[in-house]
Amino acid sequence: MAEGLLKYTKGDTYAIYSAGTRPSVVRPEAITVLAEIGIDISKNRSKSVDEFAGKKIDYVLTVCDNAKGNCPYIPAVTKLIHHAFDDPAEVKGDAETRLSAFRRVRDEIDAYIKTDFVSILEQK
Repeated sequence: MAEGLLKYTKGDTYAIYSAGTRPSVVRPEAITVLAEIGIDISKNRSKSVDEFAGKKIDYVLTVCDNAKGNCPYIPAVTKLIHHAFDDPAEVKGDAETRLSAFRRVRDEIDAYIKTDFVSILEQK
């Protein structure tokens, strides 16, 4: 969700990529809750951080504590920014309960990107 929100907010300024330490699939709930606010991630795919090894990356935003602790070596030119959000994929329950968790985290990520994260980027 962070990739979709960042591309929507800053995609005209930055090349934005998303990767995980344990890639699997793009969750249908993420596709649904971003579509609700006009962002289409239905063509996205889950990628491993290994796909970006050796590439010049200016900023790395980790959005969960597991990713922060398991990120591969990042060159010194990269600025690592960490902000933990709950993982909505871990929420159990019926479809509406899971969608509610994804909406809450979507909104938290969106608010963070539009305030704190944009301020960090503008300090460069």
